[in-house]
Amino acid sequence: MSTTLRIQPSTTSAITSAINHIGFTLRHLPQNYAVSRRPRNRTLTVSASSSANPLQVCVKASVTTPNKLGDCPFCQRVLLTMEEKHLPYDMKLVDLGNKPEWFLKVSPEGKVPVVKLDEKWVPDSDVITQALEEKYPDPPLGTPPEKTSVGSKIFSTFIGFLKSKDPGDGTEQALLDELSSFDHYIKENVRLLNLFTLLHNPCFWEENVIVTLCLDDCHLKSISTIFLHLESVVPAACTKFFILHVKGPFINGEKVSAADLSLGPKLYHLEIALGHYKKWAVPDSLPYVKSYMKVRPKYV
Repeated sequence: MSTTLRIQPSTTSAITSAINHIGFTLRHLPQNYAVSRRPRNRTLTVSASSSANPLQVCVKASVTTPNKLGDCPFCQRVLLTMEEKHLPYDMKLVDLGNKPEWFLKVSPEGKVPVVKLDEKWVPDSDVITQALEEKYPDPPLGTPPEKTSVGSKIFSTFIGFLKSKDPGDGTEQALLDELSSFDHYIKENVRLLNLFTLLHNPCFWEENVIVTLCLDDCHLKSISTIFLHLESVVPAACTKFFILHVKGPFINGEKVSAADLSLGPKLYHLEIALGHYKKWAVPDSLPYVKSYMKVRPKYV
């Protein structure tokens, strides 16, 4: 059994209308995808190479609610990528418990997501999103190679902890270690973003503060030490102002990238599944992870 819902650039799927932040609050998805409207103030820029015909994408259907997207972070990643690139698509909701014959013909292994590109059905969210990036390069969502692995082990350690029945087997600590590493990465990103914002704002220079950053100095080679040095010579009120007003960041800085669209749905599933089955939540000692899960992408 399957259901097809057509999503056009002039309308929105539940992904855009309901996923308001990188934590992807899928609990608020409307039950009918076809009736949502895209915000009027959003400017749509479709690549000249894109086809007027909608792409066909097969995704997991909900097992509890008819005509609703299922709980698959890999399908959500592909849909979010299409939304970010403003591509129209036909979303085919597939009941994985009762796979139709036509679906098994396009996906012999019976897995989702699969997308039809250039008359060929392409499986695997990694392959699909890379193909979409190459075929529809605007807006660019590529993540630099050195950042593609950021947060990549969170999902596997989450699954390990979710399946664990032994509180002392180390799976919870393994997850906490990965989340702590990600928290540290985002913290460094925030410091760097604050630093550049500070140096490029006239208010900073109006204070007649002269800052010499000796990057060759062994004590000032990391983002943290550079920013701490800057904080020591910048008026406290000025520094506080910028810390409070800087938004973000994402894995690759101020803008959403493919890495965020991959990690975001997984963090959402982590939050919901562990909260439900283990009464567990991301601890307050990881404030940058919690903030990241609430950051809103900017649609203008």
